Amino acid sequence: MKHDSTTASASHSSLQQTDARFHLHPFSNATRLNNKGARVITHADGVYIWDDQGNKILDGMAGLWCVNLGYGREELAAVAEQQMRTLPYYNTFFQTTHGPVAQLAEAIASVTPGDLNRIFFASSGSEAIDTLMRLTRHYWAIKGKPWRNILISRDNAYHGSTIGGTSLGGMSGMHQQGGPLVPNIERIRQPYWYGEGGDQSEEAFGLTAARALEEKILAVGPDNVAAFVAEPIQGAGGVIVPPASYWPEIQRICRQYDILLAVDEVICGFGRTGNWFGSDTFNIQPDIISMAKGLSSGYLPIAAVAVGDRISNALMEHDNDFNHGFTYSGHPVAAAVALKTIEIMKTEGIVEQVRDSTGPYFQKALRESLSDHPLVGQIDGVGLVAGIALVQDKATKTLFPSSLDIGMICRDHCFANGLIMRAVGSRMVLSPPLIISKTEINELCQKIRTCLDLTLTSAQQAGAL
Repeated sequence: MKHDSTTASASHSSLQQTDARFHLHPFSNATRLNNKGARVITHADGVYIWDDQGNKILDGMAGLWCVNLGYGREELAAVAEQQMRTLPYYNTFFQTTHGPVAQLAEAIASVTPGDLNRIFFASSGSEAIDTLMRLTRHYWAIKGKPWRNILISRDNAYHGSTIGGTSLGGMSGMHQQGGPLVPNIERIRQPYWYGEGGDQSEEAFGLTAARALEEKILAVGPDNVAAFVAEPIQGAGGVIVPPASYWPEIQRICRQYDILLAVDEVICGFGRTGNWFGSDTFNIQPDIISMAKGLSSGYLPIAAVAVGDRISNALMEHDNDFNHGFTYSGHPVAAAVALKTIEIMKTEGIVEQVRDSTGPYFQKALRESLSDHPLVGQIDGVGLVAGIALVQDKATKTLFPSSLDIGMICRDHCFANGLIMRAVGSRMVLSPPLIISKTEINELCQKIRTCLDLTLTSAQQAGAL
């Protein structure tokens, strides 16, 4: 129910004006947003958020892929308050530590794949990626091969928006701003079978996409490459799930040419795919991973990089400092909240629930309720993450013309009808809180169907169908 009191309206208008005057929003056109006015969110609980007009909205994106435990977790608020009263801050630079950061490092190591047992802390996924970039290059310098500094990533990959993350990622729109970019970064094609596979089978295309890595390694020289960096599933690139043949071949190539395998787990980490990490889901054996988002369920900014024995042993044997770190590396309050988050996930069996129950239900419900829709070309996903390809013609996979931004049209219909579903070009992506129930998944699917119908009408009115 919408609030219509004069006081609420005045507050709404005042907040929008203040926001427009003083606040620069991420990834936004400031002029257009200020003319429209930002939506004012006031409170949240479970899988829902509310705006100051009283609209209840199902958050199909868990914030920004991060609020895994849902909103309103009093345990996390209580831990944060207690830690603030005890030790609100101290750094980990001056040969010091504290309980929350040491215990959190141990807790993370208890769930990471393989031998990834040494943890470096940061405050965001972008900072974690910058750390990963420096560590992989530093490793080869320690090993006496500083020229091995080329990093290979993928087209359409997103690895954060710092200069380092932007340079590593493969999004051309970001590359056009804030250059020059970090040098010695190469990219290969993404493993997007539905959009780029042509007449190849999914298995054959997976091998083709993976072997693009070998081609690139040979082109730049194997002894010049430090690492291959990739997400298990490309999240902000549109939830691109690689074919089953892709990751085994990638690992074979990395081993053959002695290339470090660096996996960006910022989105896939902490239960999103039905395992603690996406690397577990795809049987990847990385040398180093980055993580953030779900680490604290988004309640406080914290990120980390976990390194395996190959890198950590080299660091330990090298009699020199690793000259890298951040003011808030291992912040005690953020660490305490992250530690409690992992405890809750273990106690409540969140990962197992996604793997065995709600994840399969979510994937099945999406396909059963949406696959026959005229706009839906393909639904991809694992666990509680999914991408929906919107097409003009299902039979030919023809996309809508660029003059009609079908994704943004759908996103706007979602916003107007009590649902947050993100648009990535012509792909709609979903990443609901991991605590979502089957009843709420049904509601989510019903809302998506309604918004797709409205999008179809908009496309017809625009003469695109």
